[in-house]
Amino acid sequence: MELQVQGRKAYCYTGGKSFDAALPAVVFVHGAEHDHSVWVLQSRYLAHHGYGVLALDLPGHGRSDGPALTAVEAIADWIPALLDAAGVARAALVGHSMGALAALDCAARHSQRVSRIALIGAAFPMRVSPELLEATKNDEPRAQDMVNIWSHSSYAHYPSNPGPGFWVIGENSRLMQRQKPGVMHLDFAACNAYAAGLERAAQVRCPALFVLGRRDVMTPARSGRELAKAIAGSRVVEVAGSGHALMAEKPDDVLEALIAFLEPMLTTPA
Repeated sequence: MELQVQGRKAYCYTGGKSFDAALPAVVFVHGAEHDHSVWVLQSRYLAHHGYGVLALDLPGHGRSDGPALTAVEAIADWIPALLDAAGVARAALVGHSMGALAALDCAARHSQRVSRIALIGAAFPMRVSPELLEATKNDEPRAQDMVNIWSHSSYAHYPSNPGPGFWVIGENSRLMQRQKPGVMHLDFAACNAYAAGLERAAQVRCPALFVLGRRDVMTPARSGRELAKAIAGSRVVEVAGSGHALMAEKPDDVLEALIAFLEPMLTTPA
């Protein structure tokens, strides 16, 4: 599905169903150097079980026109514009990593547009090592290898892949390689620079879920738990045996957590 957002094309995957703005809306926000495809299992299930799904490509990523946005706050401000283009008054936001920071910021500053937030692989601060940040600017292939290794709980997943013929490491590597040049540095610099996490968390009034990987070395679970404490009534689910790439390493665990968290949307008016 293509939308016009602030004069530029924005692509959203709708989970194999035509998007219906009258259904409870769930917007998926991907992380740095990714696109909508990281949500293929979760978005497709929800689209076939009563939700209107928009798994977006952020500006400059995937099939969406650029340029890429340079700050978490700018992404948070772009999300309501996308909701306007889709004819959606309020939506649940599901964000991963950088997308989790954007969902958090959007829920705090655009509370009338956000019904609930699910933050996956979230932490604050989301610092990036100087070596990695430099590599994202001057040696993208090296930076992609670094991130790919650090994102997963094990470099060699066989025979523990979630499906026959599915190579977690290879899939994520190819996903990053097909993003536009320069986007990786902008994304990681935005995560590194974001300073308002605790302030925004204290302002969130909607239901919040944290899904954290116990073996995540990029956004450690302990940091996610600390951020969760700043949101009154938030719920934390820790996934054993998963690193930062939770949707790929433990797709069923993530989906089950989302199903339970989003279910009230089907029976409660937005």
